Amino acid sequence: MATVLLRNAPFSAPIHSSFTSTSTSHSVLHFPHTSFPKFTISCSSSRRNRPEYIPNHIPDPSYVRIFDTTLRDGEQSPGASMSAKEKLDIARQLTKLGVDIIEAGFPAASPADFDAVAMIAKEVGNAVNEDGYVPVICGLSRCAEKDIQRAWDAVKHAKRPRIHTFIATSSIHMEYKLRKTKEEVIEIARSMVKFARSLGCEDVEFSPEDAGRSEREFLYQILGEVIKAGATTLNIPDTVGINMPSEFGKLITDIKANTPGIENVIISTHCQNDLGLSTANTLEGARSGARQLEVTVNGIGERAGNASLEEVVMALKCGSHVFGNLYTGINSKHIYLTSRMVEEYSGLQLQPHKAIVGLNAFAHESGIHQDGMLKHKGTYEIISPEDIGLERSEDQAGIVLGKLSGRHALRKRLEELGYELKDENIEGLFQRFKAVAEKKKRVTDADLRALVSDENFQGEPIWKLVDLQVACGTLGLSTATVKLVDVDNKEHVACSVGTGPVDSAYNAIDLIVKEPVTLLEYSLNSVTEGIDAIATTRVVIRGAVDDHVSTHALTGRTYSRTFSGIGAGMDVVVSSVKAYIAALNKILAFKETSF
Repeated sequence: MATVLLRNAPFSAPIHSSFTSTSTSHSVLHFPHTSFPKFTISCSSSRRNRPEYIPNHIPDPSYVRIFDTTLRDGEQSPGASMSAKEKLDIARQLTKLGVDIIEAGFPAASPADFDAVAMIAKEVGNAVNEDGYVPVICGLSRCAEKDIQRAWDAVKHAKRPRIHTFIATSSIHMEYKLRKTKEEVIEIARSMVKFARSLGCEDVEFSPEDAGRSEREFLYQILGEVIKAGATTLNIPDTVGINMPSEFGKLITDIKANTPGIENVIISTHCQNDLGLSTANTLEGARSGARQLEVTVNGIGERAGNASLEEVVMALKCGSHVFGNLYTGINSKHIYLTSRMVEEYSGLQLQPHKAIVGLNAFAHESGIHQDGMLKHKGTYEIISPEDIGLERSEDQAGIVLGKLSGRHALRKRLEELGYELKDENIEGLFQRFKAVAEKKKRVTDADLRALVSDENFQGEPIWKLVDLQVACGTLGLSTATVKLVDVDNKEHVACSVGTGPVDSAYNAIDLIVKEPVTLLEYSLNSVTEGIDAIATTRVVIRGAVDDHVSTHALTGRTYSRTFSGIGAGMDVVVSSVKAYIAALNKILAFKETSF
């Protein structure tokens, strides 16, 4: 189904309304007896060919590279720490989505981060598509030889490796953070870009941190110097999210007009969302000449987050008449599944009204809206949910899943929802599905997504829940008995009391796992309506300070990571226990790779 954007033509237009698109999903409608303005669909789901990848040049001036930093900037969100396996899964999904560059992490942050970036470079960075597409694998580094060497050692195994190095250029950062002069900063930037090139890296990105608040003449000067030193991409970050769209657009325009050698590099944007303007600023940057856009799935990231990949991509698609027919290589049909995977792995749940991928993005409750939707979906939807890989529950092609459904029907529906699971994953999921179907008349798509997330979007299974029994009420202390199995398939049983069933179960788990942690956050939500709804629980924990330390990419300071876990089930205590175990598995997996 084509994506639609309706625009009014003058009221003197002919007395009919026509719908035109490069997609064949919409028919042409005529209203010969009614005086309506003319509408056109200016947004299409058709895709154009991705041009050949050249580090410092894009053969097609209308093509915009998508640089995804979900695994680096996105992971800096509190509680969003992910295991190496989770990062690898997301990187693979990003290739299905079609991103041009994956910033896989900050290799110098910790041994675990280095290992994750190296794994992605070796596996995802060498998986060449039949049409020649393979993503660039990028590692972030400060302008320091140790960081740059570490980044190169991690990404050099990829077919297309990139080093992304940065140093602050705003007066406030140079004076209070770096305590260096302009001349010193220029020399560091120039020499570190040269050092990166000397390692054999032919694709070097440079970022003047806090460019949005930097003096223009100094910015032109340092950018010109790093171009001469061998930079292939210049990233212009609005690091603190303070720029207005027109202001940021003019910054890109001025850099294009005043930086010597700018025609030999790609200009990129990296916009933070502190004022809610990251998507608008990113789009304005593209309109002003930037041809690489740095984004994250779901807009996650430092503080208020980053420009949202799905918002930027779909806005470029729907606003082609404004942006001069700019296009990307993104396959939008993978947006929804990628969004759900990042939500589950990061533990950062979306607000219902999140644009494009939120729960309410395609919900129509108003009677007026529902009436319009029944007559033509284009009345209140500028984007079709099918365009992002989300199928409407009422359009399920007649397949209704219940307790009598078999593996084939389950697999078929999962494929329709965009999930490609291996046989062993299907078998485990099928058993969970049957257990739910025994208690519900009908298993909805929302139920299936929750089950898939709980079964497959989890961390390394160091500990698994086998059995849980709780006793609670007003007559005495709550007690819980928990049976877990470890990686060697050995069973462990513990019993404990607590202030409630969840607290007593967590105490019993602590007796088995023996990993000192602090519970920072606990939340419970229902996936669907009704008394038989599947519940999802999210917890955030922090371990012993000395065991889970990383270096922050921007500040250089060490910090203690927090880890989240999500569990799903019809029993809220069971889902709570699964979430806690998932978080513990993450913290244990990180601890193992940090020594």
